[in-house]
Amino acid sequence: MTDNQTQGQKPVISEGETNVLDAIPHPVLLVSPTDQVEAANIAAEEFFGASGAVLRRHKLGYFVPFGSPVLTLIEQVRQRGAAVNEYKVDISSPRIGNEKMVDIYACPLAEHPGHVTLMLQERTMAEKIDRQLTSRGAARTVTSLAAMLAHEIKNPLSGIRGAAQLLEQSADDNDRSLTRLIMEEADRIVKLVDRMEVFSDERPVDREPVNIHVILDHVKRLAQSGFARDISIVEEYDPSLPPVYANRDQLIQVFLNLVKNATEAIGDNPEGEIVLSTAFKPGIRLSVPGAGERVSLPLEFCVRDNGPGVPDDLVSYLFDPFVTTKINGTGLGLALVAKIIGDHGGVIECDSQPRRTTFRILMPAYLGASESGEATPGEAPGGEDKTGDETTDSDRNN
Repeated sequence: MTDNQTQGQKPVISEGETNVLDAIPHPVLLVSPTDQVEAANIAAEEFFGASGAVLRRHKLGYFVPFGSPVLTLIEQVRQRGAAVNEYKVDISSPRIGNEKMVDIYACPLAEHPGHVTLMLQERTMAEKIDRQLTSRGAARTVTSLAAMLAHEIKNPLSGIRGAAQLLEQSADDNDRSLTRLIMEEADRIVKLVDRMEVFSDERPVDREPVNIHVILDHVKRLAQSGFARDISIVEEYDPSLPPVYANRDQLIQVFLNLVKNATEAIGDNPEGEIVLSTAFKPGIRLSVPGAGERVSLPLEFCVRDNGPGVPDDLVSYLFDPFVTTKINGTGLGLALVAKIIGDHGGVIECDSQPRRTTFRILMPAYLGASESGEATPGEAPGGEDKTGDETTDSDRNN
C-alpha cells in the first residue's frame, strides 16, 4: 500500500499511466517523499529481480548499496525542484547482482511535491559495443599493415631462405642445424604474414540465409572428432530462430575458432564443458556498413566454457590483433573473428568470470528478399522495436 493510498488520496500513477511506463524498455521507478517505491514498470521488476508488489513494500535504499549516489541524487532533485542526471553509476550489490552500471535520470513531479521519477539505463551493452567498434578500427589498422608486409617482407624472406638452402649444402653438421633454423623461422614468418593477409580482403561477403543450428552441429562434430574429443559439448538452442544472413564457411571458421579456444582454456579438466546456445533477444539496433538504416541484432549465439577465465586486464583488448593468453599464440584468431562478425554487421563481446567465460555474438536476422531482389537483414517478423541506450551509443560511424 502506498503513502497516498494510506491517506485515502488519489494514486499518483493511474492505471493508464502504468501501462505507458510498462512500454518503456528501461527501468522506471516512482519514489515517494519518504523514499518508498510507489510504482515500478516491468523493466524495473526485471532489473531488480523482484515483482512490483515486492518493490512497493520497501524503500529504494533496500535495493541499492548503502550510501549509494542514487539516494543523494534523489535528494538533490527535491531540493532543486529540477531534473538531475548522473552517468556511469555503479549500483551493484549482492541483492540485485554484479555489473550494474547505469545512467540515472531523475526528475520531480510538480503536482506531487517530494515525489521523484527515476529512470535507469544500463551501460553494459553500450560499452561493449563501443569496445567492439574500437576492435574493428584495430582490425582496419592491421589491414594496411598486412598489405605492406606482404610486399616488403615476403619477397626478402624468400631470398633469405634460398641463401640458407645453398649454405646448407656446403655446411658441416654443426652449421647445418643453424641453416635449418633460418629456414624454419623464415617459413614461420611467411605463415604469419599469410594469416594477416586475410585482413586486407575488402571484398563484399558472399551471404545467404543460413540455419545457425546446422553450422553449430557441424562445428560440434568437427571438434568432437578432433581437439575436443574428451570435452562435453552441450546444446541449448532456440528452435524457432529465423535464418541468419551470413556466409556459411566464415561462420564455421568463427565458431570453430571459439570452440577451439574454449577447449584450450579448459585444458585437462575432467569436468570441462562447452555450451553452445542460441536465443532471440530483440532490443539492440545499430548502424552497420552498407545499411542505410539502423539494423536490429536480435540473434544471439554464445560459446560458453567453464575454464579459468580471461585475465581482467585483457578482456577489453581481447579482439585486438596480437593480444593472446597463449604461450605460442599469434593473437590473430580472435581479431579475425571480430573482423568476420563486423563484416556481417554483427557484434561480438566477451564476459569472463572464473569457470564461466562467454563469447556472445549478436547478428541480424534474415527477413527475406526485397522487391529489388536483394536480401534484407534486420529484425525477424514479429520482433518489437525496443531501442534503448545501446541504440544511442552504438549509432555512430562504424
